[in-house]
Amino acid sequence: MVLQVDEHAFFHAATMHICSSLDISESVANCYEFLQNYIPLEGLHINIYEPELRSIRIIAAQGGRSKKSLTNQLVPLDKRGIEFVEYTSDHLEELDRVMVGRLPDARSIATGMQERIGFENGSYMVLHLSVQEVKLGVLVVSSSSENAFTEKHKSLLTLLHDPFAIALSNAVRFREVLRFKEMLNDENIFLRRELLHITGDEIVGRDFGLREVMTMVGQVATLDSNVLLLGETGTGKEVIAGAIHHSSTRAAGPMIKVNCGAIADSILDSELFGHEKGAFTGAVEQKRGRFERAHKGTIFLDEVAELPPAAQVRLLRVIQTRQIERVGGTKTVPVDVRIIAATHRNLPQMVRDGKFREDLWFRLNVFPIIIPPLRMRKMDIPALVEHFIQRKAKDMKLSYTPPLARGALGRLNAHDWPGNVRELENAVERELIRSRAAGPGTPLGFDDFNPGADSVKAPVQARAKSLFENLTLDEAIRAHIEQAMRKCKGKVQGEDGAAALLGLHPSTLRNRMRKLGIPFGRSSS
Repeated sequence: MVLQVDEHAFFHAATMHICSSLDISESVANCYEFLQNYIPLEGLHINIYEPELRSIRIIAAQGGRSKKSLTNQLVPLDKRGIEFVEYTSDHLEELDRVMVGRLPDARSIATGMQERIGFENGSYMVLHLSVQEVKLGVLVVSSSSENAFTEKHKSLLTLLHDPFAIALSNAVRFREVLRFKEMLNDENIFLRRELLHITGDEIVGRDFGLREVMTMVGQVATLDSNVLLLGETGTGKEVIAGAIHHSSTRAAGPMIKVNCGAIADSILDSELFGHEKGAFTGAVEQKRGRFERAHKGTIFLDEVAELPPAAQVRLLRVIQTRQIERVGGTKTVPVDVRIIAATHRNLPQMVRDGKFREDLWFRLNVFPIIIPPLRMRKMDIPALVEHFIQRKAKDMKLSYTPPLARGALGRLNAHDWPGNVRELENAVERELIRSRAAGPGTPLGFDDFNPGADSVKAPVQARAKSLFENLTLDEAIRAHIEQAMRKCKGKVQGEDGAAALLGLHPSTLRNRMRKLGIPFGRSSS
């Protein structure tokens, strides 16, 4: 027997129970306990109809013979059940919001539904849930007793339509979000595999001119150590940084790229560390910086030597504390980021000249990797040319792949490539454009490719040509180290040592000298 009920108080208390959790299963369980004080129910469950599966899905259920909660249970419908569900969906406005009946009866839509929820006999109430005349599903209240529910119970259940409809709508949308998230995760896994394939197999020269570089990439990739990539402009530092990231344990996280020389000093802090709303004129909303976006991943600081002194100080603090502060904010934000920095500048010389902080240099130079210029790995030119022809022909939507003319590789090998791989890529694209204009099948001859007119060689490049021409990579590196050792009078360590001159850690230089058989220390005197 149900006592007189203050409907306003009942509605408020019931709504609080329905909204007690973002998990609809917990909400149903909480509401089940509450409603037992007003309605003689023994089971409470929310269902939706999935037409593509011809089934009812129990979103959440509580009570029944088992006294256990059910979640995400699928109950197939027979032909009669499908017809009934589809009829009620089409004629929702003609039906009572709450239907009362006995189990079993002609409107039992699923053969196994009563057995699934634990009531094969008894009575039930069904509350049709809809939002803006779109049917979402039903709330079912059941009892093992016949004629358990009265008009008063029906009236109380009717009061709860809106909060239950909103809860079900949110639950359905949340399921869609989870489904899309799973799809996105699958896509990310696929793309990461593709990227691993690209960064692995598509680094042209990994088995020849870049063999030592790729060995070092393999050594450091799975660690969290900071990496410094050194090499001339156009040698492919960004590609190597990508290979390190995609081969690391952080591959599932983001890789955020920052060109430190391309960001104006006035907005550099905001770009790197973000800003709070109102931090400055135009800051109309909070913005996450590059470091926050790289959380659990990698940040690639290209041209790090271009950072102004003030930014160097803040970068050093981030490396030391693993925390940032947004511009205009006082709260510290923890960041878990691996740093890969790159530059074509002589950082040791910049440190000596006071243009780059020594403590930041030591923090970044944990594991330096020197990427040799193209003139020091000319054995890679044929493979690079073939790679660029294939890629550029595809980008230009050519239905054919132009062949190389006789003598073309000889002309390319005769050039010093001060612009490195990037210059070669542009040369191939330029020749493809000319070949396309001349007609399909015209060979790529590079006939007017004049190495002496393409660029003005810097003195260091001219010296490198005379020093390293016709040498293998190991021989060239050995000659370069020996030249540095002679210049430093055999000294490895210290500000005036060969390690500082070469931009290497002393232990790294010694290991490399041992590998190449270069004497040092007392044994060399």
